Amino acid sequence: MVHGWPDTAALWTPQVAHFRDRFRCVRFTLPGFDMHGPRRPLTLQAMVDHLAAIVDAASPGEPVTLMLHDWGAVYGYQFAMQHPQRVARIVGIDVGETASGEFLRSLPWQAKAGVLAYQGWLALAYQLPRAVGDRMTRWMARQLRAPGDPATIGATMNHSYVMQFTGGFKGSRRVSPACPMLFVYGTRKPFMFHAPAWAERIAATPGGAVHGLKAGHWVTVNQPEAFHRLVDAWLAA
Repeated sequence: MVHGWPDTAALWTPQVAHFRDRFRCVRFTLPGFDMHGPRRPLTLQAMVDHLAAIVDAASPGEPVTLMLHDWGAVYGYQFAMQHPQRVARIVGIDVGETASGEFLRSLPWQAKAGVLAYQGWLALAYQLPRAVGDRMTRWMARQLRAPGDPATIGATMNHSYVMQFTGGFKGSRRVSPACPMLFVYGTRKPFMFHAPAWAERIAATPGGAVHGLKAGHWVTVNQPEAFHRLVDAWLAA
């Protein structure tokens, strides 16, 4: 279970409670997302390597099911592309393939402006003195209705946006998993984080499925029961 911004491993508490009797659930806070730790700007490849080490430690003999949200989806998808033999299934939540021109072309100009505004704000907050950057980050988290505890949110979490703007994501691969994938997204957002054509391709792959729920970006928090029903049915199939 891999979270994104501005979350920690605590995001997955409801999912651990739901799935723990049938699955071994592994959750952790991503490097740089602990606001009390040092600033750790990590490249895409460094984050993929970090995930690889965790998967190898947690399940050395068997492939895993990835459950991914937000930046966790970005990193998890790339892990799956580089290490397909280590991934049995993927549950992607609200973020699809975002590094392609297809995704950018699918956004109206208002959405592109909105993405640039909030991501630029967070990248700037990372560069500023910590007290100022933390306040800016928490303000943006409130505007975006992030459900996390404000006490756990700070500018150190914004390093992924900095890497995105400064070339740290070079080498990103197209997201076309070799394993079955379930993609669940929220429909109550100003704009989507996936291209419709990408979702159609995922739905058309063997074992693939795509579902929209009446939720915002944090689908697992806004609609936990509906999310669990979808995942249960998909896993059973």
